[in-house]
Amino acid sequence: MSVVLITGSSTGIGRLTALTLAGQGHQVYASMRSLTSPDGAATVAGFAAVDNLHVVELDVTSQESANAAVRTVVEQAGHLDVVINNAGHLYVGYVEAFTDDDLTHLIDVNAVGAHRVNRAALPYLREQRSGTLLYVGSTIIVTTPPFLGPYVASKAAFDALAVVTSYEASQFGIETSIVMPGAITQGTAHFPNASRASDAEVTAAYATLDELVARNEAATASLVRPGIDPNPQRVADEIARVLALPRGTKPFRTVVDFTEAGVDHVMAFADLTRETFVHRLGFGRTLQLQS
Repeated sequence: MSVVLITGSSTGIGRLTALTLAGQGHQVYASMRSLTSPDGAATVAGFAAVDNLHVVELDVTSQESANAAVRTVVEQAGHLDVVINNAGHLYVGYVEAFTDDDLTHLIDVNAVGAHRVNRAALPYLREQRSGTLLYVGSTIIVTTPPFLGPYVASKAAFDALAVVTSYEASQFGIETSIVMPGAITQGTAHFPNASRASDAEVTAAYATLDELVARNEAATASLVRPGIDPNPQRVADEIARVLALPRGTKPFRTVVDFTEAGVDHVMAFADLTRETFVHRLGFGRTLQLQS
């Protein structure tokens, strides 16, 4: 069984993944930005009775916080095997109405946050020459729906950082897997807790589109065919399945998409194209897990 650190574990996919992996016997460190906020305190209380499940405070917007959280895990568990970069936030609104500070903040949380956690964890993983970086990405980088502009941009940056980090991490025996959930409107706080654009004046100028934005969540939910259960537990189960695979056999990318948008086919071709280009550069060894 592995020692696992998960970011963004107070709700949704992160919470379900923490519970699923702990239930399988992994030593799970479920992290969240604050252990004393209403969401954080409720999660801590709920996790208290679960075997193999520990909580740790980790604010992905702070390198010091990431360093301290990883250090705590290693000191308590003796080592670290898996980092699941899951923390993220959603913005809904008109792209022009998001200020540069809005956009910068979301990219900081959703993309740079994972980089901070990796910078905290990679020294330990490199030293032991083993481990897994698992990223909870999004099919949105392909589907690119309206009214979610900053979120799309941040998840694209998140995915790109995961890919380029994998080249270097692989040379130290560290595996990478990107699990890409499709749009999920049930069982998470993603849409209900979404933030809006700061520029109210520009937002008002787009009022003719307000009706479209208002039904964004319902429109997304309507993409799921009758008979399909869009339960985010299936994403947690896929993460658990990937982590259970033997070293060297984990898929680089896997898709769990209840909307059946065909992103798995797009990404298979995109990754093949990328890998071919890397081989042509003469850097093919970066695509192979080294011992």
